[in-house]
Amino acid sequence: MPRKATKQRVGQYALAALLSLVVIWLLFLVWGIARKEEIARKAVDDRKAELALLTERQAILQDNIDELSTERGHEATLRQTYGVARPGEEVIIVVPPKEVPVVEEVPWYTRALDWIVFWK
Repeated sequence: MPRKATKQRVGQYALAALLSLVVIWLLFLVWGIARKEEIARKAVDDRKAELALLTERQAILQDNIDELSTERGHEATLRQTYGVARPGEEVIIVVPPKEVPVVEEVPWYTRALDWIVFWK
């Protein structure tokens, strides 16, 4: 009877080893699926951010199109692009004001000390 028990025990060990390998294999499969899911989630987040940027850019471009579709927009574009003016208009040059240096008024006693103490 001891032989039958050892054969049965060896069979149980073999079955346990086989089941352990199957569990490890299934864990690797689950790990791979989880990794792919994380990559897909990150890709979705990236696409959402890109869509938000493109939507904002579309709004800006639509505003530009709306502005250019008016008569004033045509005129502004022509003036800015080609530097043209209507007949009778003259060029106005805006000159910035001169910067006047600020001179501090030195008190009389400081000037007197400067004259007396010339090595300063």
